[in-house]
Amino acid sequence: MYTKSDLIAHLKKSNIEPHGTLKVHISYKAVGDVDGRGDTVLDALMEYMHGGLLVLPTHTWNWRIVNSENPVSDALYTKSCVGAITELFRHRPGVHRSLHPSHSVAAFGKEAAAFVEGDERVNTPCGFGGCYYKLWERDAQILMIGVGLNRCTFIHGSEEWDGAENILSAEPRERYVINHAGQRLYAPQYYHISRTGSETFPKLEAPALARGILHKGKFGDADTRLMRAKALRELVAEFLKEDASYLHRY
Repeated sequence: MYTKSDLIAHLKKSNIEPHGTLKVHISYKAVGDVDGRGDTVLDALMEYMHGGLLVLPTHTWNWRIVNSENPVSDALYTKSCVGAITELFRHRPGVHRSLHPSHSVAAFGKEAAAFVEGDERVNTPCGFGGCYYKLWERDAQILMIGVGLNRCTFIHGSEEWDGAENILSAEPRERYVINHAGQRLYAPQYYHISRTGSETFPKLEAPALARGILHKGKFGDADTRLMRAKALRELVAEFLKEDASYLHRY
């Protein structure tokens, strides 16, 4: 059974920068038995990153939560659909959740409030100026814990910014978000329309490993994949320049 100290040691061994920005995608089940369960996992991540910025997704994009019948996302009450750890995280003291109506994130630590500010003004899942773009600006480390690149939302960002074809709807859907003060804001959203979604993204792993921009490690029982945002975007952009449909072909 893993303790908080064990998990912190694994982060250190993976050379996570504790004073930088870290975006985490995690499968709690893959981590294995942890003394204190999900709370200890979060304690380890938050303690390790207390001098930096820790970011987890709190998406509602699966349309079972926010959809045409219920087009409203509430920053306080709408649940995350991307795992139990993300739902626990957004309730932690000091954590700030962005107001994006489908692809919100939650952040803790240095400049967390400023990091999530304005996300409701982005009208695509990972548009310019939003939190995913800010990850690129900060050259954040992106850590996949027990999940593959098919769960790396940042790659969708590179698609939006670097010319992937046929990934966004022609017309927006009407969406609203209720902010922390209870105000209802209009936030229409263009949405991803690719038939393959993100299921082809693991094809990037081999070239990323070959170029030394993806590093493997462990966190509990889970295999981890660690990448830098700028290097990952450069890799994706290179493939998209050669073939704008590259990421959506098996």
